Amino acid sequence: MIVEAIDDFAPLLPRGRPILGLDLGEKTIGVATSDGMLSVATPLETIRRKKFTLDAARLQDIIAGRDVAGIVLGLPRNMDGSEGTRCQSTRAFARNFERLWPGPITYWDERLSTVAATRALLEADTSRKRRAEVIDHVAASYILQGVLDRMGHIRRQQTGAET
Repeated sequence: MIVEAIDDFAPLLPRGRPILGLDLGEKTIGVATSDGMLSVATPLETIRRKKFTLDAARLQDIIAGRDVAGIVLGLPRNMDGSEGTRCQSTRAFARNFERLWPGPITYWDERLSTVAATRALLEADTSRKRRAEVIDHVAASYILQGVLDRMGHIRRQQTGAET
């Protein structure tokens, strides 16, 4: 099931199960996972894209192995907020994957996530070769952490911990 808003996605998630963040590229899919408390995103792996059925099979293996409750896809909007061909491709991927997996799928604006991931890797003095190997799943963790932070804010508002 695809839901557009994080506010609608969060209530669909059972307690104690992680969610995945995906950074879809033309050649790779960066994958990150959360903890069961939905507070911390961790880079997991980069899948080299082959064809949809193979890519989807690898994602289903990860989902089953980690008992994933939901998926967040980075939505690569243009800097002016409009959606171009990359957004269309991401939405098509979600529609196709929705046929294979019954859990909730949502989107998160990923503008500048790769820039932030690159900056963090540069600050950590990561070599150019290593950056190329990990950038996609580190970017996925930035996407996922944004969602986790938003869901945490929603929870705090609902419990009255924040005004």
